[in-house]
Parts: sequence; structure tokens; C-alpha cells
Amino acid sequence: MSNMEIPPLRRRSGHASAELAAHFEKLIASGDLQPGMRIPAERELAVSMSVSRTTLREAMHELEAKHLIERRPGRGTTVLGPSLEVGVLIDTLNDLELQVRHAAEMRFVVEPRIAGFAARRATAADILRLHEVLDQSGDHLRPSESLSLDLQFHTLLAEAAQNPLLSAVHRLSAEWTGDLRAHSHATRAARHASTDGHRIILAAVIAHDAQAAEDAMEQHLREVADLVSQGALREDSKANQTAQPTPMGASERKP
Repeated sequence: MSNMEIPPLRRRSGHASAELAAHFEKLIASGDLQPGMRIPAERELAVSMSVSRTTLREAMHELEAKHLIERRPGRGTTVLGPSLEVGVLIDTLNDLELQVRHAAEMRFVVEPRIAGFAARRATAADILRLHEVLDQSGDHLRPSESLSLDLQFHTLLAEAAQNPLLSAVHRLSAEWTGDLRAHSHATRAARHASTDGHRIILAAVIAHDAQAAEDAMEQHLREVADLVSQGALREDSKANQTAQPTPMGASERKP
């Protein structure tokens, strides 16, 4: 896409290459630059961004080091973006317990802060939408229905934080952890615990108490991590049992 239009770099603080790299990271995180898109040639891009080619090369080198772009001679520069990194990360997580721990750690880093910002910034409309999702939730639902509402609740909470970058990070987090967090809705007790956690978080958001919202989210994530670990390990155990060879029946025995 040699005719791709890159939004201009608006602010300068004297660190042009760092600002340019950050600018591209934001465009990738927000989806303005999507995986597979080709970035214009160096000369053209340097002119359009009003930077020197040296500055541009430094910024591109940083993006390449973060695996956000790929540069190949004769093929130009291609956006990789977060969605391709997901596959790399998941491929490296072969141990089930390690997957659960990594997913929990990532959620602990991101979601309590999102809840805190939501408590500070949520509008009446945001709170109404969160209420609507919570009112539909409960332990009477099928696991798939409960999981869907769970994702909706956390997505609306991220939107209430009113930061598009945090929303983008949350979407990636949900994509990375979707299979694992399904285990936190596998049983009626688990679905009840999930709904209760959401109710406490929403109460803190309604009170615009950022610290209470962060604390409630942390407690919710601890409970979810336990449920995910228990459910995932049960499924793994079942899979291993299924994979065990069964004794041959009379008709299968050799004469």
C-alpha cells in the first residue's frame, strides 16, 4: 500500500525518533495501521512526516525490535501488529499452569487500572450500560452466555475509562485469554462468583471511588484465576484420561 496515508506527527519534544516510534505504536494499537499493511517507502515517509531519514530509520528500528513491523529488502516494511504477536505468545505457552499464570498476570497489570479510570470518568450512560449487562448475568445462564456477558461487562468498563489505547489493550487481552477464562464460567458456582465480582466493581464505579474499584477488580481477578486454574486443570486431566489406550475387547484381540 504505497499510497497509505499516515496521520501526521503533531507534537515534538526534541526526541523526534522516540516520538515517531510512539506515534506508530499508537496507530498500530488503535487499529489505524493493521497487520499486513505496507508502510510507504522511506524517502516518501520521511517527507510526509517531516523528519530526516536518519530519524525515521531509528524509529523503524525500535518498532522492528518490538516485532510491530517487518522490514525485508525488496518487499518494504509491513505492519505486524499485536494480533500476530498473539500467536507467538500462545505458541510459547505450552504448559497449562504457565498459561494460566501468564494470563492472570497480564489481567492484573491492565484491568485494575482500567476499573480505577472508569470509576473516575464513567458517565451516566456508561453506568446504565454496565447495569444492563449485569442485570442479564447470573448463575442460571449457560456457560457460553455467561462468558459473553462477562466479556461485555469488561469491555464496557474499558470504554468507560475513556482511553482508546486502554480499550485496545483490553481487546487484545480478551483475545489472548478467551479460551482460558471460559473455565471461570464452567460451573454454576463459578458463574455466581463472576456476577458477584462484577456487582462489587460496578458499585465502586457508581460511587466514583477509584481505589475501591481497583481493589474490587483485583479481588475479582484473584477469584477468576483460581476458577480458571481449577477448571483448566480438570479439562486437562479429562483429556489425558481420554487419550489413555483402552484394553482391547474380545473382538479386537488377536486369535
